[in-house]
Amino acid sequence: MMNTKLLALLAATLFATGCASNKMIDAPEQELITPPTDQAQIIFLRSSFVGSAIQSVIYDATDGGTEFIGILSNDKMLSYTVDPGKHLFMVVSEAADFMEANLVGGKTYYAIVTPRIGAWRARFSMSPVRNGGAGEFQYDSSDFRNWIADAEFSQNTPESYAWAKENHASVQGKRAEYWEVWQQKSAADLAERTMNPDDGI
Repeated sequence: MMNTKLLALLAATLFATGCASNKMIDAPEQELITPPTDQAQIIFLRSSFVGSAIQSVIYDATDGGTEFIGILSNDKMLSYTVDPGKHLFMVVSEAADFMEANLVGGKTYYAIVTPRIGAWRARFSMSPVRNGGAGEFQYDSSDFRNWIADAEFSQNTPESYAWAKENHASVQGKRAEYWEVWQQKSAADLAERTMNPDDGI
């Protein structure tokens, strides 16, 4: 009988293999626009070459859900429009991680998806870009301007939606497991990873 560690490795490998090739397509017709006052827009951006062989998958996890947003590769962006108010977003790879958000209508927000070391492969986290104030990522930084200049929008395909459907049970399990981890973070850690109303532009 396979031990628990071997089973975990197999599950992680299967998850990685299913998402190793990019199932998204470029969306050159997409452009940044000002959302209407009854909607908020969030742009998920990934730029680091670390963990570039591994895809990160973005979900809207508000109210306990796992609504698939898209698969995010290096130097790509995903645009997502939601109602104003409080939301929870999730990034999934080997593990799951979260970012809380409180969004205002008529504004656009940016979240940077960054890799970190995992047990078997890269894991990912999400952080808000700050419109001033304390925070790792800032709109007025040269790094952010360069990332935006180099990144292209991606959009879903039948293949990406099929992948999401096939991996739904696995994603649900990761959400449940790592949401418990998220809730044990300190107030300072949660504040650092929460997108605030005035982070919009």
